[in-house]
Amino acid sequence: MIALNNISARTFSRLGQRGAIFGIAACEAAKEDSKFILLTADLAQLSGMDRFVGMFPEQFVNAGIAEQNMLGMTAGLSVEGYHPVASTYATFLSMRGCEQMRHYFGYMHLKAVLIGSGAGFSQGYSGNTHYTIEDLSIVRAIPNLIVLSPADAGAAVLLFCEALKSDSAVYMRLTGGLNSPIIYKEDRQFRIGGSVKLREGPDVAILVTGTVVDSALKAAEILGNDGISASVTDIYSIKPIDKQRILEIASSSKALFTVEEHSTIGGLGGAVSEVLAKNGNMPKLVRLGIRDNFDLAGSYESLIRQNRLTPELIAQDIRKNI
Repeated sequence: MIALNNISARTFSRLGQRGAIFGIAACEAAKEDSKFILLTADLAQLSGMDRFVGMFPEQFVNAGIAEQNMLGMTAGLSVEGYHPVASTYATFLSMRGCEQMRHYFGYMHLKAVLIGSGAGFSQGYSGNTHYTIEDLSIVRAIPNLIVLSPADAGAAVLLFCEALKSDSAVYMRLTGGLNSPIIYKEDRQFRIGGSVKLREGPDVAILVTGTVVDSALKAAEILGNDGISASVTDIYSIKPIDKQRILEIASSSKALFTVEEHSTIGGLGGAVSEVLAKNGNMPKLVRLGIRDNFDLAGSYESLIRQNRLTPELIAQDIRKNI
């Protein structure tokens, strides 16, 4: 049983989301379940799977650089009663493997956990072939697919445990790198379809997902110094989304802002827009995220800055749009 506390939160943070899942949580799952199988498309070392491979070589499959084949193997293992978890970079999983995800896990409703790692700009100088700015738009349109986006490494581990219990296929979007910011320092119940309100504030509401939750909290502090009180809510379940929480927040806020390390088209901002569109008298919604263009390759920090996702620039854009 994995518990989240001050000590484990720091350990998970150092490993990052993918390291915490594959280096710790997957090993615990394999100990308890002989039918647990971990698959990757030639990314074992880069994903922090070395410990798992050493401990459970019979429960590990490296499909090579063949993401579509990996998903076919995953589907076959699911049909045969195994409990597969398949992972590669989010850009390759969501785009190269889109048809397989749609047919095997959406249409055929097979059970598996599909983990897209290195999402957003975390691949840095690898460039636009490796940046993942569209995956939420793609995967949340697939019927019968649950979509999760944890805020930190501790939340990633707990959501992974929830995903293993699900009767439906789950896509997990992992952002950030090593030494990721800590949001959660104690155990809590994460549920599919849930969210967590991290900060209260009656003026404006910030709805955020992924590791930029940390930046949104810091932006709220900056706004507070200017006399603007902002609530911050971690929308870790993108599909199903917490409609009730969003409507409650909307009913008591003067303006809503979504923040995501993803395109402003079709991701969290799109999902929240769809909820609001079905209800009248909703406040203004502004979507903050990655611009609708391809950026030049660069460091993670420079790409985040270019897309105005630093705490200071988030606060600046919220001020400008109130």
